[in-house]
Amino acid sequence: MGSKNFARGGNRGGGRGRHGKKGDMGRTEWAKTKGDKRQRNDDEQASKRQRVDDGKPELPIYATKFSDEVLAAEERRPKKKVAVLIGYAGTGYRGMQFTHDHKTIEGDLFKAFVAAGAISKANADDPKKSSFVRCARTDKGVHAAGNVISLKLIVEDEDIVKKINDNLVPQIRVWGYERTINSFSAYQMVDSRIYEYLIPTHSFLPPHPSSFLGRALEEWAQKKDDVENYRQRQEEVAGYWEKVDKEIIEPILAEYDDDVRSILQKALWMKTGDPDDPTSDEQVPADLGDIYHESEGKDGHRIELGSSAENGTLSEQILEVGDANKSKGVSGHSKTADEATANEASEKAETADGVDAAKATGKPSRSAILQDAMKRLRQAYITAKRAYRIPKARLDRIQDALNYYKGTRNYHNFTVQKTYDDASAKRVIKSFIVNPEPILINGTEWLSMKVHGQSFMMHQIRKMVAMVALVVRCGCDPSRINDSLGPDNISIPKAPSLGLLLERPVFDSYNRRATSEMSKEAIDFDKYKTEMDAFKQKHIYERMYEDEENMNVFGNFFNHVDNFPIETFMFVTSGGIEATKVPIRHDEKIDREEQALVETDIGDGDSDVDENVRDNHGDEG
Repeated sequence: MGSKNFARGGNRGGGRGRHGKKGDMGRTEWAKTKGDKRQRNDDEQASKRQRVDDGKPELPIYATKFSDEVLAAEERRPKKKVAVLIGYAGTGYRGMQFTHDHKTIEGDLFKAFVAAGAISKANADDPKKSSFVRCARTDKGVHAAGNVISLKLIVEDEDIVKKINDNLVPQIRVWGYERTINSFSAYQMVDSRIYEYLIPTHSFLPPHPSSFLGRALEEWAQKKDDVENYRQRQEEVAGYWEKVDKEIIEPILAEYDDDVRSILQKALWMKTGDPDDPTSDEQVPADLGDIYHESEGKDGHRIELGSSAENGTLSEQILEVGDANKSKGVSGHSKTADEATANEASEKAETADGVDAAKATGKPSRSAILQDAMKRLRQAYITAKRAYRIPKARLDRIQDALNYYKGTRNYHNFTVQKTYDDASAKRVIKSFIVNPEPILINGTEWLSMKVHGQSFMMHQIRKMVAMVALVVRCGCDPSRINDSLGPDNISIPKAPSLGLLLERPVFDSYNRRATSEMSKEAIDFDKYKTEMDAFKQKHIYERMYEDEENMNVFGNFFNHVDNFPIETFMFVTSGGIEATKVPIRHDEKIDREEQALVETDIGDGDSDVDENVRDNHGDEG
């Protein structure tokens, strides 16, 4: 697919184009790029003056400027360097890191420290005055059972942790703190990080045979004489959707008259993408252009695609659309203006006649019947999907795929704006393990996967999960993961952020020195295990399960990938990377969707407030 386009996304997230990125160079080299402290302070003051000139608040929303009288009356109290152990549910926050105008985890923590008296009023206007440093940043909506910040706090009060927590919302907790050496930095001294990713097992079901990707898998297997191997890799899920269609969907269809059933069947099982196909201009009760961009959640609200709706198959995708009277050619090619006008007029007349007839007879209109049928069929597919229970053979395939990540590999395809030759694209993965015992929650089965690595780049974990899911669910040769770690450029989508959780950072090296040489306590989350487990269950796991049940995030994500009508994700077929170089069609709208699926979320709060000094540790997810 050619060289990477770095124009989209600006300086976000990658390569040598970023400023002040410690992870991209040695510390000595990085320090040389920072310039002198006086110049940085001058730049910050100039930025503040510019904000005032623009009519914006000078101080960020987390900062407080007390009057000179209040500051003069404040008693000076000694500060100690500490490591504060925290946990949080990221829902509703713009990520972990401070931003000037948005609510963040760090912002709420800083305000709570001030309110509890752990940070003096004199230092309440700037976290830098307290040497505030995070261990790992997390993106918008990402959770953490354990994270660490280091800073200087006033910790004379024995109940200081309680006072801080009293000033926090329940979804942010301070577990405790440990006194450290004065030079301790949570960012510099962390050895590695452990992340957990939760995913419904139905994410590993194959694409529906009628979907764009489902058809492509069969076609490329035949082209590459790989049908036997492809069938073997899908052995434990063979015929799943065919059985659902025969035993559940067809009996529902049989309840309707021939006219309605014919329309529903066209909507459910469209198999043509060929403009020369005689059925390509036949009417179906959905506007495919609208479907690609948004869908309807469980509660009936319209939702941006990629964020919160479940359309696990093309069938479900069609059923999302409430207006049964809009239509287009199945091929996706636009009709002429005359044809479109004629069809629109015909549909309006038909709808009006149907409404008048319904009023006269007291029976539901044809449109109402279609909408009711669509809702029934959609729910049937969702129920069938959530009833899936993953067999051991499928679990083994997942673990075999995850094992390809172990060791030092090049992840340029798993982040944004990095090339294969960029040394910083290499990362060390110590382990990536799927728990062989699925969890059953409200009728849906979930898997837990834990990855332990030294550090991660932006979106790396979400792309690693998505790649494994695509390989397994598409019956792809798992060695394709090796190809993705090689020099060829491919576009890997980001799995939903909903399932991502920072389990904890690891400080083994510091802990050994602290306990043996410095008479300090180790930074150890295990002493808070009971509280952390209860917090994870109530504020993180249950929130994930509820959000997926109500908003169907994972089904929507995989549906969009399965029905993405260009060559972008064809690398999971038997054609491999070669298949991504065979153009199918190009469309500006589809290009925008590709960018949203595989690149950084422009403007979603992933970056720190100061573009010149933001770090990339904790860009995980």
